[in-house]
Amino acid sequence: MVKHSFLMSTTFARERFGRPQMWAALLLALFLGQCAWLITHEHSGMEAISDSDFDRVQEGMAQWHGRAIAGTPVIASPSRELIPMHGERFDEYHSPLWYLIGSAPVTLLGISPDHRLWLWLTRAPYVLFGVLLGASLWYVSRRLYGDFGGYIALALYCFSPTVIRNSTLWFSSPEIGAAWGAFGAVFTAIAVAHTLYAPREVVLWNWKRILLLGISLALAIGSHFSLVIILPLLLVFMLYVATDRKAAAIGILLASCALAFLLVFTAYFFHPRILGESFSHAKWLDVSVRALGMPGAYRQVIREGLASGPVLAFLVPAALVTYAAWGRSRYFGNTAPLVVALLFIILRIAAPHDPESVFSLVAAIFLFVFVAGIAADLLETKARELTGAVLVGLLSANAIWSVMALIRIGR
Repeated sequence: MVKHSFLMSTTFARERFGRPQMWAALLLALFLGQCAWLITHEHSGMEAISDSDFDRVQEGMAQWHGRAIAGTPVIASPSRELIPMHGERFDEYHSPLWYLIGSAPVTLLGISPDHRLWLWLTRAPYVLFGVLLGASLWYVSRRLYGDFGGYIALALYCFSPTVIRNSTLWFSSPEIGAAWGAFGAVFTAIAVAHTLYAPREVVLWNWKRILLLGISLALAIGSHFSLVIILPLLLVFMLYVATDRKAAAIGILLASCALAFLLVFTAYFFHPRILGESFSHAKWLDVSVRALGMPGAYRQVIREGLASGPVLAFLVPAALVTYAAWGRSRYFGNTAPLVVALLFIILRIAAPHDPESVFSLVAAIFLFVFVAGIAADLLETKARELTGAVLVGLLSANAIWSVMALIRIGR
């Protein structure tokens, strides 16, 4: 069994490109191919773009051109003075960053909505986020659980219908960037905490990780305000890992939060009043405790979990039973992703009315890591041959099911 403590301090270290990287690149290429297939088989022209999708891109373009601040009722007068529009509302869930990302390629290239490249360019940032999130997931899982752990996590990810839909905006809102930010924030924070025992000036020495953590937080919270919930979770993880360096851990997290705030402020084009009003209207955590008593909310979570990959119907319960029954599997490298996944599952249950919840997507990503960790542990027992055969069969069936579903869409 691969222990958790020996690698997190080098999670973002440089390494050579060898056979493991080639297999990972192949899986990501297959993921990219599925995304391209799905986009190719969307209808061409304006009918392929929903009203909400079109409005989001148009608002982003208006801000890039200095005519408005996206997601706010603020537009520019002929004299370039920003004025509020009465009767309009602030976006309660997203900062302007959410709008600016999707509109950046078409703004940069000056592509109009009736051009055939519009569809591809408005989806390109999210496909890129999907690939980068997959690469990050493989890297972290491999560092935690070894090569096989990385392959298992990436195989679950690359053939997940939910991930593919989110990366291509196929009847889905663009939340893959928020999920990548949340994933990066959690594991960067843990990696930073593991470095705090080094005999150096930890805050200055960790400036690269502080930068990475700040960018991750900005992407997560800027894309979806409710992901601010990860901040107390990061603090708990960092204080748990760096028990004797609590002050340094808090200082690093505060520095990263300050950087994230600056980056989100940049998305408002440095208008403090607009940012303040936007934050005052934001729904930072739109949940209801009453929903926890609604059976339908639990059934919805189960349906969304199965939509992330039917193989999870077997792998998640098996991993949970193994984790509960086998003490050797209950180490921090397995517990951390499980805790994050459970947190977001509970949040999804408490917010059942959101048709496209970022909570479900984030929960699925961390479940992939948890399942990979338990599977990697079982592969180092006497039952490794049976475990390996079962995993190969299940992951292959899951991949075939995903590809066949895409083929049916194209008919």
